[in-house]
Amino acid sequence: MSDSLATLIERLAGPARQGQFSRLRRGLEKEGLRVDPAGRIARTPHPEALGSKLTHPHITTDYSEALLEYITPVYCRPADAMAFLGDLHRFTYRYLGDELIWPASMPSRLAGNDSVPIADYGRSNVGTMKRVYRQGLDVRYGRIMQAIAGVHYNVSLPDDLWTLLRELEGATDTPMADYRSQRYFGLIRNFRRHSWLLLYLFGASPALDRSFLDGRDTPDNLEAHGSETLVSRYATSLRMSDLGYQNKVQAQLKICFNSLSNYVNTLRNAISTPWPAYAALGVQEGSEWRQLNANILQIENEYYSDIRPKRVTRHGETPSQALEAGGVEYIEVRCLDLNPLLTLGLDEAQIHFVDAFVMWCLLAESPWISDEECEHLDDNRRRVVERGRDPELQLCDQGQGRSVAEWGGEILAEIDQVAGLLDQLEAGSPHREAVAAMAPRLADPSLTPSGRLMARLEESGEEFSDAMLAIAREQAERLRGEPMDPAREAMFAELVGTSWRQQEEIEAADRVAFDDFLADYFERARESRLIGEESP
Repeated sequence: MSDSLATLIERLAGPARQGQFSRLRRGLEKEGLRVDPAGRIARTPHPEALGSKLTHPHITTDYSEALLEYITPVYCRPADAMAFLGDLHRFTYRYLGDELIWPASMPSRLAGNDSVPIADYGRSNVGTMKRVYRQGLDVRYGRIMQAIAGVHYNVSLPDDLWTLLRELEGATDTPMADYRSQRYFGLIRNFRRHSWLLLYLFGASPALDRSFLDGRDTPDNLEAHGSETLVSRYATSLRMSDLGYQNKVQAQLKICFNSLSNYVNTLRNAISTPWPAYAALGVQEGSEWRQLNANILQIENEYYSDIRPKRVTRHGETPSQALEAGGVEYIEVRCLDLNPLLTLGLDEAQIHFVDAFVMWCLLAESPWISDEECEHLDDNRRRVVERGRDPELQLCDQGQGRSVAEWGGEILAEIDQVAGLLDQLEAGSPHREAVAAMAPRLADPSLTPSGRLMARLEESGEEFSDAMLAIAREQAERLRGEPMDPAREAMFAELVGTSWRQQEEIEAADRVAFDDFLADYFERARESRLIGEESP
């Protein structure tokens, strides 16, 4: 552990004992494909009884009409977030009939690109923009990639904790919004340096159904398991590999999160710069839109990253403009697979560990990332994604080769000290217990979710889709039989009607044609609202 981190932890110990080291605040976004009883992606519309996909605050869809997305409120206690997420599942199952929620990140058996239905958000300009954006993703990358599911973990520090850190650092002359943004970007840089550890510990997608390739040649790193399954023997997260959310055009953006202004300007340039290959695809065919534009990014959300700085947007703001106007408000961790072995895809212990990991990323020193280091970080992540459980694997740590077990053990030791600060407000030691529970996974890769799933397939001889379908049925039976919190049940029932009325109001309020609406959106998106510059 560096001297600076050890000193900072020591200085925070007293305030933590006095209750000043407040709990982190987090919200969860969890995706899951609807599938039919045979395990094929559902072709049915999003159930009307669940409310409007456009306006419901907690139940919506991601890319596909079949890709459910659950959004919890922000909670200080992981148990509360998990309880809310559980009731979202229970409520949904009341209206799914014989359909199931797929438990894995890699999709169920598909029947080509068109078997993945694009989500429809109604006839309003906002709803049309959401659909055209998804059509653009189809013509650029295909729909199958968009059928992958995961967990997004949104986390922020409370204001009193920022005040404490700024005072300890002697940075009270720095405006709070600037200080908070600078520190969040430091957190993000350390996250990128060490996100390979999360991929190793929680990656749960070492296999996929052969239909995912849609007739393409089998990559060299995949081998056959049965007649319909492809596996990568040492992989942790095929979802995060080149098979999943990766894009070679975006790779040229080289975003290494050294400053808010660099991040925003790079994204703004990407949504304003035409790309010849996308232009060749066409933006419109007659009156039909194929994509929002022919630029490197249609909109900022198209940028794929394992972590993002975020701020809640106001009406008429783009995500970058919100960041410029008010600074970073929270971060979104996007590299977490669904764990099929857990009914909700994750559990409280994982949240406690990610909390401690994120806080360690914040408190540890975080110099700016050079272009050379950026390449090493990407390479480390790729190696763990593809070969994380390989005992011979070596990662690059400042030019030196390190094993996952050795380097990961050192990181866990430091995270444990930070976890102790977070546990000062707890009745027990959930954060330190969560960190301790990860140590055996470093010593024995077969204990990781990816290792356990590979062992199941190898021991049973099951096809990937058959194994996941069996798990989906078990989870559905369990969730259908569990009671809901009565107050939450009443709220969900009320939100169904409310969300449909809100969609109708939005559609009735439109006064301009979609072409004009879109032109106005992109004109506003080019406006800068930068609040200040940072320096290294």
